[in-house]
Amino acid sequence: MPRMSGRPFVKMNGCGNDFVVVDALSRPFAPDAEQVRALSDRRTGQGFDQLIAIEPSRPEQPTADAFMRVWNADGGAVQTCGNALRCIGWMLMEASGTDSVVIDTLGGPTVARRAGPDRITVDMGPPRLDWTQIPLSEEMDTRGIELQIGPIDAPLIHTPGAVSMGNPHVVFFTDRLDDAFVTGSGSLIEHHPLFPEGVNVGFAHVLAPDRIRLRVWERGAGLTKACGTGACAALVAAHRRGLTGRRATVVVDGGELDIDWDETTGHVLMTGPVEVERTGTLSVYAISGGIPARR
Repeated sequence: MPRMSGRPFVKMNGCGNDFVVVDALSRPFAPDAEQVRALSDRRTGQGFDQLIAIEPSRPEQPTADAFMRVWNADGGAVQTCGNALRCIGWMLMEASGTDSVVIDTLGGPTVARRAGPDRITVDMGPPRLDWTQIPLSEEMDTRGIELQIGPIDAPLIHTPGAVSMGNPHVVFFTDRLDDAFVTGSGSLIEHHPLFPEGVNVGFAHVLAPDRIRLRVWERGAGLTKACGTGACAALVAAHRRGLTGRRATVVVDGGELDIDWDETTGHVLMTGPVEVERTGTLSVYAISGGIPARR
């Protein structure tokens, strides 16, 4: 059966949000959606939340050190991934011996810097807060959009904040964070007509002005142990509602992320850990129905 030639990979995670990373700097890597889904299968493939390719920088961002391409586990390409930016930033810094790098993405360029042993700070840029930037299908105040789950007169959750961190997020403020509720509500909202590009759905419980417990239903990946852009969106949405300050520790299933919405620059800075799990080789069949070899 014909297949793409084996490609070395590195398996990494940031707070449990896990990735398979392929070096495509000198040789293109372009799996189709079916191949990505096969690779993401945690029983028969390598298993991951996102597949990442490190590519040469694009002509429109010639000063970037590399371009990061991201596919979710469902095979769909997405603009960016905050936890992956930390991991790719660490890899590029290790390879170059530098303390900072610029990573280009479909969501725009990002600067990553060392913040300690196996900790990276990523400048996620300014949050995008206009309804056209999320994007929404109709004009709304993104501090609290017209969306709810449950009876009209007694909704279970309602009026989430909407934020784009290079990808679209809504953040509900609730103390309902159990698996069944997050999975049921997140899967229902992910493809709501209000979000023409789909949406990542956050469920945030503000524990203190500087601490947020967060779970995220990620579009195309489902319930994840961590979502970096989701943590940034939760802090921004919480501060805009007067629930927190501009800095907070966001507690996700896989660990903690420190988020700072810098008042001077308006940029959101995310600091958190990176971890290398293992290395291996991918074998991706070039025709439909193939199953990737697990090594």
